[in-house]
Amino acid sequence: MTRPPGPSLAYSLVAGLSWPIAKLLFRYRAYGHENLPSEGGYVIAAGHVSNLDPWPLGLGLWPRRFLRFMAKSELFWFPLGPVIAACGAFRVHRGRADREAIATAVELAKEGHVIAMFPEGTRRRKGLRKKHRAEAHSGAARIAIEAGVPLVPAGIKGTNGLRRLERWRVRYGSPVEVSDSAAETTKRLMAAIHELEESL
Repeated sequence: MTRPPGPSLAYSLVAGLSWPIAKLLFRYRAYGHENLPSEGGYVIAAGHVSNLDPWPLGLGLWPRRFLRFMAKSELFWFPLGPVIAACGAFRVHRGRADREAIATAVELAKEGHVIAMFPEGTRRRKGLRKKHRAEAHSGAARIAIEAGVPLVPAGIKGTNGLRRLERWRVRYGSPVEVSDSAAETTKRLMAAIHELEESL
C-alpha cells in the first residue's frame, strides 16, 4: 500500500497554528470523514462563499492529508506567491480554459494528492460588483475523469460570517458517480454540494 503524500512543513505550520483559532473562535466542526478515500488521490469540490473556504475544507483532512488547490494567478505576487505555493497552491488563469493548470491537477491526483476545487470559480457574493459570475464549471469533473480518481462533494457553511464569528461547519459527502460526460458529472456534483450545504 502506497502512503499518500503528506503536507509540507509550511502547510503543517499554518494548519497547526490555525487549528486552535478555528476550533475555539469559530467552533469549527467537520462531518463525514468516513466518506473520504483513505488512500490514493481524489478531487474534493465545494461551493464558494468566502476566500476562507480552503481553510476549513482542508483542516478536516490534516494532518494525514492536505489540499492542493488552484489559486488565481493574481495572487502569485511576492511575498504571498511563495507562501501559498509552499502551502499547496498552483496557478490558474481565470476567464479562459487553462489546460496547463488542469494537466497539473490531473498529474497531482494520479500521484495521490487531494485536489481542492470550487466549481463556481468565484465567490457567490462579493461586494457590489463582480467581474466573474459564480456559475458551475466542469473543471473538477474533468480532472476526476482524466485522472481516474473519486470526485468528493463537500458543503461549507459559516465562512462568510467572519465579523459575526459565525460557526464554521464542513460536511464531506460520498463520492459522486463519475461518467464520461463532464457536464452530467458536474450536474450531479453540484446537486450533492447543495444538499450537503442544506444539511449544515
